[in-house]
Amino acid sequence: MIFETLEHILTHISFSIVLIVITIRMINLLVTEITKPYDLAEKAMITTFFCLTGLLVTRWIYSGHLPLSDLYESVIFLSWSFSIIHIVAYLKKKPNLSTITASSTLFTQGFATSGLLTQIHKPGILVPALQSEWLIMHVSMMILSYAALLCGSLLSAALLVITFRRPGDVFTIDEIQDRNEIINILGNSSFFSAKNYYKAQLLQQLNYWSYRVISLGFLFLTIGIISGAVWANEAWGSYWSWDPKETWAFITWIIFAIYLHIRTNKNFRGANSAIVATLGFLIIWICYFGVNLLGLGLHSYGSFTGMSS
Repeated sequence: MIFETLEHILTHISFSIVLIVITIRMINLLVTEITKPYDLAEKAMITTFFCLTGLLVTRWIYSGHLPLSDLYESVIFLSWSFSIIHIVAYLKKKPNLSTITASSTLFTQGFATSGLLTQIHKPGILVPALQSEWLIMHVSMMILSYAALLCGSLLSAALLVITFRRPGDVFTIDEIQDRNEIINILGNSSFFSAKNYYKAQLLQQLNYWSYRVISLGFLFLTIGIISGAVWANEAWGSYWSWDPKETWAFITWIIFAIYLHIRTNKNFRGANSAIVATLGFLIIWICYFGVNLLGLGLHSYGSFTGMSS
């Protein structure tokens, strides 16, 4: 009873804090001249991270196993993963990335506290297939990869929006690889302005960080798929069975492998690779959430009606 109460309190506190952070950011966006509560918002997100950490530890103690066994727990872990990326962005002083991670945390945490997952809030006994040491390795790597790939994809989507809304014939993302080139390009432009210079810097940051965050997520995804194959062989006697979850995970891997391959060609960087990453954003949600809605295949533990892997 105590653990359930503590879990309930931590869940709603973390959601409330993130909601306040997003509100502060919106106010800051609308009235920049009046207030800039950036540090306050970032400290609040750090508090959210500790609340989510406490929530996961509480549920671990209460259930007796790592809280990654159903959809509710995986959503909480996804929120926790977003908050980790947010803290890294804060330490790196990258407000553009931290805005996306804060929004992502709000979305996932809001879903976790909604009534949709009420029936699976209480932890249950693990099914035999999940009673393995591979649970920690496989599921944690997959959720961390989802968090990183989603953040990187959103950065790429933001890059696309800014690129296509850019007025005139300023420059392409491939032309702004360093600060000196930005100055040279804008200096030769007929409409040189501080606004264009800011957009150039913003595009450069989005391009830089989307690539690095997606690369990290791709590494986690690769480890997750390999560990899942080993686990599947132990549990079901086969490394690969083209289960819906496995199939969509493989499709996700292919999409981001294409993205990384495109990035190796300088002529296709920027908007071209960002389009692939944006497509990957949709594929991730199908893989993570869409398959769980159907509740089909060997990974049906993740559906609304059953336990998840």
